[in-house]
Amino acid sequence: MKLLAADRPIANLMRGREIGSNLALSADVCVVGSGPGGAIAAARLAAAGARVILLEEGGSFTRKADFHMQEAEAYPKLYQDHGNRATDDLSITILQGRGVGGGTLVNWTTCFRTPEATLALWRERHGLSDFTAERFGPHWDEVEKRLNVHVVDAAEVNDNNAVLLEGAKKLGIETELLKRNVVSCLQTGACGMGCPTNAKRGMALTYLPDAAERGARVYADCRAVRLVLDARKERVTAVEAEVLDPATDRPTGRRLTVSAARFVVAGGAINSPALLLRSGLPDPHGRVGKRTFLHPVVATVALFDRRIDPFYGAPQSVASHAFIDRPGKIGFFLEVPPLHPVLASLALPGFGAAHREGMKLLSRTNAVIALLRDGFLPDDEGGTVSLREGGKRLSIRYPLGETHAEAMREAMKVSARIQLAAGAREVRTLHKDPVVISGERDVRFIDERPFGPNLLGVFTAHQMGGCAAGADPKGSVVDGNLRHHHLANLWVFDGSVFPTSLGVNPQLSILGIVAASAERMIAAKT
Repeated sequence: MKLLAADRPIANLMRGREIGSNLALSADVCVVGSGPGGAIAAARLAAAGARVILLEEGGSFTRKADFHMQEAEAYPKLYQDHGNRATDDLSITILQGRGVGGGTLVNWTTCFRTPEATLALWRERHGLSDFTAERFGPHWDEVEKRLNVHVVDAAEVNDNNAVLLEGAKKLGIETELLKRNVVSCLQTGACGMGCPTNAKRGMALTYLPDAAERGARVYADCRAVRLVLDARKERVTAVEAEVLDPATDRPTGRRLTVSAARFVVAGGAINSPALLLRSGLPDPHGRVGKRTFLHPVVATVALFDRRIDPFYGAPQSVASHAFIDRPGKIGFFLEVPPLHPVLASLALPGFGAAHREGMKLLSRTNAVIALLRDGFLPDDEGGTVSLREGGKRLSIRYPLGETHAEAMREAMKVSARIQLAAGAREVRTLHKDPVVISGERDVRFIDERPFGPNLLGVFTAHQMGGCAAGADPKGSVVDGNLRHHHLANLWVFDGSVFPTSLGVNPQLSILGIVAASAERMIAAKT
């Protein structure tokens, strides 16, 4: 019998409601952000003897008090902008975690190492000469052991993921079983709402407790407002943060200031470049916020005569990278998402009675998603993160051009054919005016649908770039050790440093690359 994993509290954790006055703190290292980058950096630094303070703008949540497998609770509490983050034109919905543990609170546990093709591109095009599997491999080995990363058993493939597995097999398309970071998983399907059994080996159960046991102090509900520079603008001297009320997520008026010798920004792609921009840090070439990549996602939704129950079981267990390398074009890879009622209702096309009838059939519905590997074409600069209204609001822009449109059309054709091969009665695209596909003869109509903002549902759960790493300061924000080009005591340790997208889910890449960089930060000592 599988038992629920015990809660492992984070020692030295203080929540916003426990901060009754302004605080002035000091440390050897201040880390901003508690996702995979910030958590493993804090653990490594604390283990090396550094006095570490970690700030997290989100709350601290546990399975007993907060994870009830209810979407109405989870999205407002566990996602950026209460689950409403999107590009400025509302054309791309951005699902991004928020809380102690960052994205590992809500991701679907899929684990890939950075592909060699991606590392090779970074070495050749961005001058990151020692971004190699040999350098990162020992760190991935340790992380995979710590988080119990392992390939799923074939018996764990639910009917939802089996659509991709079986349909692709019939068409001769290569697939693979995925690796997940779980222990004694009960297959509730609720990974995106916070694991109710602690099966998911996220940061709040692993590297954050590790860091705290070695003396690191964690402050939840503390939003970093700006990094303070010395008079010569050569070093960061402090982080200023505002304390949030956990109940309302609004500032309490109380402030927290952390002075330190060294600083790590690990707020995740989008938030990290936004913090650097708000702080007015040196950026002579205007690179902060540039080269933001999202793995833009399109989907096809299939209706079956049999039950699929896409809301139960391991959310993801099968993928295909058969189309990742498309010379001169944007490649894509295929996965399967869980379909819970709220998220499904937002994604499924239609209005009124038609939409209601579609939701009634959710138990017999499957979706296959295609994630575009953006940033690999030489002229693909991705999107931008910037500030507006005097720095008060975040701006996210991601223009979609014809190269994206071509990849999205081809991806939808492939996923529709896979679903039909698996026995789907009909397949629909997520266009404003959906293409209804009941056989191969209908697939061609995907090419005839107009393409543009809000004419096709596009999503992202993978945010990368914005503080890109590179050898040349004219084209990047941090160097190969993830140290800021112009501030000797500032490092960026999260997915924002990726100079392109990955072509795989980012969790394991962040952990391994940051662990290796933290090792060099420790060795540098200055």
